[in-house]
Amino acid sequence: MNMNATLSIEAEPYTFELVPARCALLIIDMQRDFLEPGGFGEMLGNDVSQLRQAIEPNKKLLEAWRAAGLQVLHTREGHRPDLADLPPAKKVRGHGATTIGDTGPMGRILIRGEAGHDIIPELYPLPGEPVIDKPGKGAFFATDLHAILQNLGITQLVVTGVTTEVCVNTTVREANDRGYECLVPEDCVASYFPIFQEMGLKMIKAQGGIFGWVTGSSKIIPALA
Repeated sequence: MNMNATLSIEAEPYTFELVPARCALLIIDMQRDFLEPGGFGEMLGNDVSQLRQAIEPNKKLLEAWRAAGLQVLHTREGHRPDLADLPPAKKVRGHGATTIGDTGPMGRILIRGEAGHDIIPELYPLPGEPVIDKPGKGAFFATDLHAILQNLGITQLVVTGVTTEVCVNTTVREANDRGYECLVPEDCVASYFPIFQEMGLKMIKAQGGIFGWVTGSSKIIPALA
């Protein structure tokens, strides 16, 4: 592959011109606590099967991306074991009986180093793929993601992961404000709530692509080959 060639990807609201040398795959929060049965997400009453629909499309896209020799990054939402980076407002939000830092089905909930905080085996990072541990919804807040991307010469992002309306949308908006072009494959993102999935994608591509572009992995993978 010519890393500096332009790959025209069919997308909404219009064609996305992907330059491999300047584009990274950013996989958001595909963590065990959010996606696996018996995890924190299911404990809150969510249907994790809605999120698990994104695993296989992500796996296929990740395999193709790696095979093409392109940059991959992963994120995980979570907090320090001493909770020093956990705002009190986030700790109490929802008034649940079990909250961040408490013991859950796979260790302390959303705490770095615990089993539930880690990325699912199907999409586990390879050595050399940066993992961004973020304390908030957006991947740029209180992290070194922007510095890493600048050092790598990245100006475009293919953003996948969960959930569409929260961490994916927040990250795409943060990236847009920092000058990155974002492409979101709709089958590689997911929400616990189908209506939020639909609306989250509509918001990204609205008004001529106010935050970015939306496509499907089936449009990206052939271009990489």
